[in-house]
Amino acid sequence: MDEPGAGPRVAIKDLIDVVGTPTTAACMVLAATAAPATRDAACMAPLRAADVAIVGKANLHELACGGTGVNPHFGTPVNPIDPTCIPGGSSSGNAVALAADEVDIAIGSDTAGSIRNPSACCGTVGLKTTWGRIPLDGVWPLAPSLDTVGPMGRDVTTTIAGMALLEPGFAAAADPAPRIGRVRVPDVDPAIDAAIDAALTASELDVVDVELPGWDAANDAGWAVMFHEYWVVDHHLYERDPGGLGEDIVERLELARGVTPAAYEAGRAHRAVWRAELATAFDRAPVLAWPTIAMFPTPIDGPVPNTRRTNLPVNHAGHPSLALPVPTAGRFPASVQLVGPDDSEDLLCATGLVLEAAARACT
Repeated sequence: MDEPGAGPRVAIKDLIDVVGTPTTAACMVLAATAAPATRDAACMAPLRAADVAIVGKANLHELACGGTGVNPHFGTPVNPIDPTCIPGGSSSGNAVALAADEVDIAIGSDTAGSIRNPSACCGTVGLKTTWGRIPLDGVWPLAPSLDTVGPMGRDVTTTIAGMALLEPGFAAAADPAPRIGRVRVPDVDPAIDAAIDAALTASELDVVDVELPGWDAANDAGWAVMFHEYWVVDHHLYERDPGGLGEDIVERLELARGVTPAAYEAGRAHRAVWRAELATAFDRAPVLAWPTIAMFPTPIDGPVPNTRRTNLPVNHAGHPSLALPVPTAGRFPASVQLVGPDDSEDLLCATGLVLEAAARACT
């Protein structure tokens, strides 16, 4: 696929309809009957108007349900930092293409960290947008009440440019957040916490400690919502040909089948409680910061890491989040995510620019 344009080189996650090209969601069962899309997804319209160079559709974790990016059928995108380690998922191909300088901007989706996880693993930047801000028509769903579309870039500036492609006129705010709330998440690699703290200190932004006691409850509620909706969306693929799906996908769909309607409704009801807790935190600090993932990328053939725990609570709330790398003494950078209230993407990007400049000064 090669559609030359005068604008930046852009990759589109193969979850998003591009006219004339089948949308496979990197799933062999879906690909077997996928016909070329007869029209673009709604989010593609401003990209067409901008005359960007759409250079290809990017691979992903099968059905966008996985944080590793490992795909036994379509292949696993190679992490440019270390080919033996996971690229992160589910927008794995996007982050790899950015890190390898094959594209300038990539458009991905994020339901429980699918933009932020691979950004963290590949040392790139990703913006999970406010739920509902970017239209989802023509995007293969995972969990519709959590799904979002957003931009990814090699740095904050190109990610801002990607957001402006999705929403013409978008720009970073004039000033960064006056205060950042540092949230401590349990079981984080100490080197990651130390790198984030060093970058925040170097930024000279006002940083205060903020506690979120409802974190685990939000993660559990978000899990019930996501997996119930996952079963509703994709159970027909499981029932059609379970042998054609990856083992991890079969396992997750079988887990999803067991989420009861009562658990789902309880999870949905919990969202208001979690949003209220976050609103109180935002009153103290309009931007919150914590690790994008709690560990450095693990070996491809190693145990599957839990990347959902640091990300799913953001999707459960529906708020935006910007993930960007900060340096460590090792080969992999750490990644910090900045989280704000609904429609605060401009503030997150302005704050991200300051933090990115400080992080570069730390190298």
